[in-house]
Amino acid sequence: MRVTTTLMLMATLALMGAAHAQGLERGARDGVARGEEVAGPLGALVGGAIGAAVGTANGILGVDRRERFRIYALAEHRPSIALAVPVRVGTVLPEEGVFYYDVPREFALPEYSYTIINGHPVLVEPGNRRIVEVIE
Repeated sequence: MRVTTTLMLMATLALMGAAHAQGLERGARDGVARGEEVAGPLGALVGGAIGAAVGTANGILGVDRRERFRIYALAEHRPSIALAVPVRVGTVLPEEGVFYYDVPREFALPEYSYTIINGHPVLVEPGNRRIVEVIE
């Protein structure tokens, strides 16, 4: 009974973080692999739920690379674009007036670009200009 309750709680926590889908997906994938390696199918289920919750909290860059990326982005002295839009995950940036830059290889995020909005480095999906992570 205790395992079932724990699994339900972890699954609920994972679903609550759906706004951070990339972190959730990566965390879940890593959690499944590690859990299965250690404890088989049940470990994969538990590891996936825990990994999803951790991945959501850490975002796309994760805790270890977040500060390094912030320092990198600000040290590049890219112009900050002043916009009257909220700087948060999910915001779609305007088509005109925003400059996007490649994320350096060391961060292993070739599918994203970054820009500076209202003084904050942000990761953006280039195809739809949607903010996927705000680097504070």
